[in-house]
Amino acid sequence: MTAPAPLLSLVWTDHVTGRRGFLVVDRLVRGVASGGLRMRPGCTLEEVAGLARGMTMKEALHYDPEARYVPLGGAKGGIDCDPRDPQAYGLLVRYLRAMRPYLESCWTTGEDLGLSQDLVDRAAAEAGLASSVQAVYRLLDDEATARRRLTDAFAVEVDGIGLDELAGGCGVAESVLAALDRAAVPYAGTRVAVQGLGTMGGATARFLARAGLTVVAVADIKGTIANPAGLDVEALLAARDGYGTVDRGVLRPGDRELSGDAWLSADAEVLVPAAVSYAIDTGNQQGIRARWIVEAANMPVLPEAEELLTARGVAVLPDVVVNSGTNAWWWWTLFGDIGPDADEAFAHIRRSMRALVELMLDRADANGTTPRAAAHALVADRLPVIADRFGWYR
Repeated sequence: MTAPAPLLSLVWTDHVTGRRGFLVVDRLVRGVASGGLRMRPGCTLEEVAGLARGMTMKEALHYDPEARYVPLGGAKGGIDCDPRDPQAYGLLVRYLRAMRPYLESCWTTGEDLGLSQDLVDRAAAEAGLASSVQAVYRLLDDEATARRRLTDAFAVEVDGIGLDELAGGCGVAESVLAALDRAAVPYAGTRVAVQGLGTMGGATARFLARAGLTVVAVADIKGTIANPAGLDVEALLAARDGYGTVDRGVLRPGDRELSGDAWLSADAEVLVPAAVSYAIDTGNQQGIRARWIVEAANMPVLPEAEELLTARGVAVLPDVVVNSGTNAWWWWTLFGDIGPDADEAFAHIRRSMRALVELMLDRADANGTTPRAAAHALVADRLPVIADRFGWYR
């Protein structure tokens, strides 16, 4: 589907460091848009615009007229800076302070690549904001109860990892399992390689390992850790720093350290890019041997690479469906479709994600298209319905 021009695009220059930040509001629904804030060196306005459009699609795909969750528009923020830079936190505070009018009125945001939710919350408070999602409060029937429910949900931990960090990975893992079930491929013996062991990649690896799949490779900023017999996922998760980098001191004798791009050519049925955008291009796609690429990151496969992968039988399950569970979980919890309970959250995420993946793959098979094209078609079906119900989708 052809994307219309975004409603709002901003480029901000920090007066202290000269670094740039961006905000793109793709569309508003009832005056509000949703989308995270990323920080990475080389971040561009074009990248943020693509991510904002993806958020519009994710919101539309999870629209349920019977739910309390009100669909929002799509937006995204970005800052061109290495999050490990000593100046990064001050830059983040100044960015949020500059964007305060939008955060108070129409843009709800949270963690994304390079930023944790704790860091966003701390910087937002320093910038004078009540919350990074305060723009949505006016759509709530009972703001105090809703905010308490979300706070309680963020306090829940499952085996040492917060529920908020696990929600998205649960959705990615369920997308993988739905594809395997559809192809009648057993979980046991199915091998997985994951790029990125941060919030999304780490949670995905945990859920897939616990479902019986074998995680044979994970990649972080230091390189790829591989073991054809399977990695000890829980040990790796426990040895991560705040940026998802694993302490190599926990590696076992059978674990090998390989180059950073070795995960791409791992002997695995499933690849899960869960780190940076544009990770798979026309050159490195040639080494991929997997049957499925499941996009846990935003925009990790370049369109030209996807065409080549599709031509040789590799199915790419798109980010707009696969990694949409985090965003949806926030709003299901805030609006009261689910409570602050891990079992309830995981059950709801699994049901919703499986239904969405199966609907997408049914549409792809029926139309003879790719899963991404099918997802876009589903969005095209739902946007007019949302516009008709809420009266304003601009």
